[in-house]
Amino acid sequence: MNTALTLTYALTVLLLIATPGPVVALIVNTAAASGSRKAIFTAVGTNWASLVLIGAAAWVILTSAAIDKTWLSAMSLLGCLFIGHIAVGTLKDALQAPAAEASGEASRAGRGGLWQGFMVGISNPKDIIFFIAFFPQFIQITESFGKSMVVLSLLWVFIDFAVLSLYIFAIGKIASQRSNRLISLASGVALLLIATGGLLYNLKELAS
Repeated sequence: MNTALTLTYALTVLLLIATPGPVVALIVNTAAASGSRKAIFTAVGTNWASLVLIGAAAWVILTSAAIDKTWLSAMSLLGCLFIGHIAVGTLKDALQAPAAEASGEASRAGRGGLWQGFMVGISNPKDIIFFIAFFPQFIQITESFGKSMVVLSLLWVFIDFAVLSLYIFAIGKIASQRSNRLISLASGVALLLIATGGLLYNLKELAS
């Protein structure tokens, strides 16, 4: 195994995953609203989605298949609508929280979970393009394509889960009713901005 290339890949993945995006926003919101246990299940769901996208990218690389850009944009549009739906629900829950707490109806049911984590992770099929462009740069870490893809995939999942777990741990350390509400509001706004930006971009792509 090419150790230097493997370490370069691991550092690159660490920086990519640590950068806030829809997955991080969902994990942070789930940890604040529903606790660490549900946030962990949400992280497992996003990991599951990553493996599906990585598998699709590996198939494309191996077969040199072409991808219909119109299909990808249409699917991404649906993904943005789903993220927007989560964002609106998150903001609604956060804004209604003070009234619910005052009436004694506060709930920890919250959002997130295995399925929602998967749906947010899979919501942008254009990530397949990212993996197609990204993985070939590091495919020489072993002597065979198959072994390299297994190593790259396992490293991605391990680093992804480790980074998301750190986010969950950090939220757990600062947890309080007031901070949890502020975190939910911030993550809801972040998800809404991501969904809006994605919608505008994909509508532009479909129109061109």
